[in-house]
Amino acid sequence: MIRSIIFFVSFLFLVTFSHAQKAVEGFQWYHPEADAKAEIAKAVKQAKKEHKHVILQVGGNWCIWCKRLHNLMDSNATVHNYLDSNFILVPVNYSKENKNLEVLKTLGYPQRFGYPVLVVLDEKGNRLHTQNSGYLEEGKRHSPAKVLEFLKHWSPAALDPKNYK
Repeated sequence: MIRSIIFFVSFLFLVTFSHAQKAVEGFQWYHPEADAKAEIAKAVKQAKKEHKHVILQVGGNWCIWCKRLHNLMDSNATVHNYLDSNFILVPVNYSKENKNLEVLKTLGYPQRFGYPVLVVLDEKGNRLHTQNSGYLEEGKRHSPAKVLEFLKHWSPAALDPKNYK
């Protein structure tokens, strides 16, 4: 009886882990055919209207760390809610099909940090910060606490002079 229970629990764990891994591996968030310049302009316009900042996540579907970071931002309720309340998130593709080199040039060559790399823009489209996502990692994943701390440090409220009087 105990062996059956252990086998069943082990089986459920493996099926769940396998499904979660396939969801990350099979997910296609980046779009090589997308016009990154137009997508960024659209996000900046929306950010201005909603008083938010823009976060560009530069990477590609070939990058497991890019998928893991997006999965964390999408599935962790605390991170997702904070991100959604303060930022417009835009994927910027970098792949052999479309390297977006002209756009990356205007962003100060963020690819120098590897992938994924996060670029924070204000509501006017000015680059505020480029974040090497390696500093947000913990073991074989991105740390929800470190990602949330990063988001809080670059939110509109964090850069509002009124909050420092």
